[in-house]
Amino acid sequence: QVQLVESGGGLVQAGGSLRLSCVASGRTFRTYAMGWFRQAPGKEREFVAAINWSAGNTYYVGSVKGRFTISRDKAKNTVYLQMNSLKPEDTAVYYCASQRTGRVLTTPRGYDDWGQGTQVTVSS
Repeated sequence: QVQLVESGGGLVQAGGSLRLSCVASGRTFRTYAMGWFRQAPGKEREFVAAINWSAGNTYYVGSVKGRFTISRDKAKNTVYLQMNSLKPEDTAVYYCASQRTGRVLTTPRGYDDWGQGTQVTVSS
């Protein structure tokens, strides 16, 4: 099992930036990919971005392409989500997740372990 701890959320004005971090511990040697999801009140958990842990290939939902960047530091077992040009509709709890096999990256069912989430609020 892998333990995930997110940080970096907060309150920011529209157009601003935040960087989320997620530190993984435990059986991290089995990590195949890591992803970020978000969930706004009353809505389903939504895929945001993912990265293949070994090759570094990245994937994004269309609404964040060009604004968000996912990256990883393998030595620190950490994945980041740099969020620029934030919009009020980006407001949500952001979750980090990891998967141990090459399943679909864009659905929550594809992931094995989850962090507790960090709140991101973008004011207009």
